[in-house]
Amino acid sequence: MAAVTVGGMEFRIDSAVLTDAVAWASRVLPTRSPMPVLGGLLLEATGDGLRVSGLDHEASARVEVEAETVVAGRALVLGRRLLDICKVLPRGRAGLAVEGARLSVASGDARFGLSLLPLDDRPAPPPLPEVLGLVDGDAFAAAVGQVAVAAGRDDSLPVLTGIRLHLDGSVMTLAATDRYRYAVRTLEWKPGDGADAADADVVVPARRLTEIARSLAGTGPARLALDSGSLGFESGGMRTTTRLLDGRLPRHDKLFDLGAHALAVTGRVPLAEAVKRVAVVAEGDSPVRLAFSAEGLHLRAGYEDDVASQRLPASLTGADSLAVAFNPGYLLDALTALDSPEVRFHLLGPGQRALLTDGPDPGHRHLLMSVKPLV
Repeated sequence: MAAVTVGGMEFRIDSAVLTDAVAWASRVLPTRSPMPVLGGLLLEATGDGLRVSGLDHEASARVEVEAETVVAGRALVLGRRLLDICKVLPRGRAGLAVEGARLSVASGDARFGLSLLPLDDRPAPPPLPEVLGLVDGDAFAAAVGQVAVAAGRDDSLPVLTGIRLHLDGSVMTLAATDRYRYAVRTLEWKPGDGADAADADVVVPARRLTEIARSLAGTGPARLALDSGSLGFESGGMRTTTRLLDGRLPRHDKLFDLGAHALAVTGRVPLAEAVKRVAVVAEGDSPVRLAFSAEGLHLRAGYEDDVASQRLPASLTGADSLAVAFNPGYLLDALTALDSPEVRFHLLGPGQRALLTDGPDPGHRHLLMSVKPLV
């Protein structure tokens, strides 16, 4: 297989910096692909440092880091093999150079050689879509993490494996559902001058968006870019894009409008710990029963002789008593995603939908379908 380089390449870089850059760009590489070059990472040494890029048919990632360039150039190598090498490199300064048809990697007394892939066979990376504005990386990462737990895992229903991203003025709404639960989170963002983002409403693969969001945490403001086919972000020397999913998620407006309902309030962390505790006797997805009354909250799980229960302080308004039951895994996901000291249960009754929120004016709402309570 002929290798193609441009003017050779040689640079020196801190091995930890190289490892982080290669790991970040490698996350978009396909596990299997009929095109071997899609498993490659492009290394570009320039006067400004090192650029590491990866892509497949659905996503792209590029990161720029500091490096001492001796000879500017480019090289394409198998990304996961390079990552494996980077993980075992001795700490300190590493030197990488193109030597004939291979890339040499040296750090301390360790030496490695990697075959080069043909650059001409690599598809052109997608351009960054139009930048619409800025979003805080930490806030965005937290919001995506809160809704992603409700995204579907069934690839036969691809749109349900996505997260809805809706831009309306300075408000961004993220939402996800697998038909049994529905999570919605709103946050502020800053539209750019003249950006027409009022009608932006797209669905992004949840797994990809979660990976992107995690990488944006701690980077400060991130530029959000969007067009009809892809979503992109750029921040702190990192640039990434991902394709959009076709279709739309079911609207949540009517589902979240419960009308007259009862309201129960209890401690979020104590409840999560109690659910984990009593659920150990629940077989499979057997429900956990929550019975609210003037005396507080009584949790119960299990059947016949294998049972567990616990009582917790709680308040209830709108009813004298009310018992509901939930899939323990779904309930724990919701409680973990919320980040307030208390959780508020907006309840219609047994076997009906229930809305969990983190306050009277919530930015995060999580809808669960309750099941028939245990007797």
